[in-house]
Amino acid sequence: MDDDFELPPGIGPHNDRELELMLAGTKPMAMFSDAVHASDYFPEADFAPHVKAGRIIRVEEIIPKEPYDMRYLFYALPGEDWRIEEALVMCRNLCAGTVKDHDADSARMGELLGYSAQDITAFLEHLQRGRNQE
Repeated sequence: MDDDFELPPGIGPHNDRELELMLAGTKPMAMFSDAVHASDYFPEADFAPHVKAGRIIRVEEIIPKEPYDMRYLFYALPGEDWRIEEALVMCRNLCAGTVKDHDADSARMGELLGYSAQDITAFLEHLQRGRNQE
């Protein structure tokens, strides 16, 4: 993550805790993304035994985007895989440049990832402050 991009306290409480929260049943889905070959931070090895045991579902998709294709890796609890399908539609639209309302998509993605309404509102307010400073 860019060092200049700092989130306020309370936002991002799932970061680096996705697997722990999923195994506790408090996080229904996790998403990891980056440009193809740009990053090796995808915690696949940590999730692999749980995927193999059927406790977690894994879906990966490479989405074409200029100048670099994007890799999306999703994990969901059994019965929550519908969240991956909805999130993938939003990711495809983002990569295609066809998003109509970025804030609405950000809010919905937060819901799909299991964030509270309060965390989502704080994140959207943070984005708005950033746009106002530009």
